[in-house]
Amino acid sequence: MADHFDYIIVGGGSAGCVLANRLSADPRRRVLVLEAGGKDDWIWFHIPVGYLFSIGNPRADWMFETQAIPGLDGRKLAYPRGKVIGGSSAINAMIYMRGQAADYDGWRQMGLAGWGWDDVLPLFLDQEDHIAPSGDHHRSGGEWRVEHPRMRWAVLDAFAQAAEMAGIPQVGDFNAGDNFGCGYFQVNQRAGRRWSAASGFLKPILNRPNLRLVTGAQVTRVLIEDGRAVGVAWTQGAESFEARADGEVVLAAGAVGTPQLLELSGIGDGGRLAALGIETQAHLPGVGENLQDHLQIRPYYGVTGVPTMNELYASWWRRPLMAAEYALFRKGPMSMAPSQLGAFARSSTDQATPNLQFHVQPLSLDRFGEALHVAPAITVSVCNLRPASRGSIHAASADPRAAPLIQPNYLSTPQDERVAVDAMKLVRQIMAQPPLARFSPVERRPGAEASSAADLLAAARALGTTIFHPVGTAKMGLESDPAAVTDARLRVRGVAGLRVADASVMPTITSGNTNSPTMMIAEKAARMMIEDAGRGAEPS
Repeated sequence: MADHFDYIIVGGGSAGCVLANRLSADPRRRVLVLEAGGKDDWIWFHIPVGYLFSIGNPRADWMFETQAIPGLDGRKLAYPRGKVIGGSSAINAMIYMRGQAADYDGWRQMGLAGWGWDDVLPLFLDQEDHIAPSGDHHRSGGEWRVEHPRMRWAVLDAFAQAAEMAGIPQVGDFNAGDNFGCGYFQVNQRAGRRWSAASGFLKPILNRPNLRLVTGAQVTRVLIEDGRAVGVAWTQGAESFEARADGEVVLAAGAVGTPQLLELSGIGDGGRLAALGIETQAHLPGVGENLQDHLQIRPYYGVTGVPTMNELYASWWRRPLMAAEYALFRKGPMSMAPSQLGAFARSSTDQATPNLQFHVQPLSLDRFGEALHVAPAITVSVCNLRPASRGSIHAASADPRAAPLIQPNYLSTPQDERVAVDAMKLVRQIMAQPPLARFSPVERRPGAEASSAADLLAAARALGTTIFHPVGTAKMGLESDPAAVTDARLRVRGVAGLRVADASVMPTITSGNTNSPTMMIAEKAARMMIEDAGRGAEPS
């Protein structure tokens, strides 16, 4: 293929895979996908329990790190991002979650036409391939496989019963618009194997002659001429390349990569760019700002008389049995997502919809990427779904190889501090219910000595960590919003021929796991790009 394309997609992650599939469906459109990571040819990308080996491994993870975070006692956190086609969908928790109807209706109420729940639900449905579709909320036949987990744990069943006694009802589906309740997560797997965005959307179409995928391609800048994006430059090893876009360049590098690339291309706050020695092409002070993420607080409890993953994994003779069970039946612990049981609840009565999400795990560890503890335990991770805190992600220098500056600013507002304390109180309330008593749960972290509100806030600062949901760093907004980077059609302000189609465009974070909402955004972006092209000349 020549170095001219109709569409150039920067990023072969969750969003990029969807864009590649949709934009190349018409054989007249020439599409180039540039992915800085590699191919998903490692076994642990496909076995669900492989997240234990992928996160924190430079083969699979970009190994980003935050700056010191004042709200977390000055700690720096690992900030995992997938380094492979499929992006973070190749290493994430595989949880299929859309969020709440109110999230998207809130975007529409901001003036962002076409982004309400009724607008986006058909996009979710068109992508979905649900193993057992029911009602109006699920469908089969799409590329994005959704299945039920293939094993259950007695201690998690007891937690669901305890949550019900604490006022959180048991439910079978979190994806109908109101996710209040407790139940097992639905997961992006096919027959016990991880189903990444690359598995569903990209690899089945790589034989299209009008589609080209380049891996190991580090995009260094968007080429801009006379206020229009006309192509991109990238490096692959020691070599440098350029390609021209006769139609559009679309950034799908994620909430971390997209703002960095915008700034490297001269799009961002003029003063910041000047300090980096980058000529300003478009003064957009909102680039890299508005970072939102779900901070998870991870109390864990020792239990007795019930199996958990800790002792199963620690036992040398059980590991071959687990491997055999998985190889023969695609079931057992090796088929499980990091979090099996979920719950959504309100931290207080003044919340209109659930603002807390629980990820309950039959295991414990200090942090992902490290070994499981040996003694049996469960972790009751809880996060604030709608944080008031805002952070930023910016280029550290004009060198594209330099890691960006990531400052999430967790727990930087009184509202978030209050929700953190209330969340930990609710964890204790659930764990104290009778259904769990037979397992004699003992709070190991933070421990019963953390009793006052001040103690619990201190524990939240000590235990809090990312749950890997960064969004918002190139947010959609009206022309009257000086912080907006993109408009409702995801076009970058002030630069023709350039769009963003990933999690960075979210004006506010969705109330749940963000991978599937990101893929919905890419679906909508592709349709808008095709629609806009149809108003003019079709690609040659």
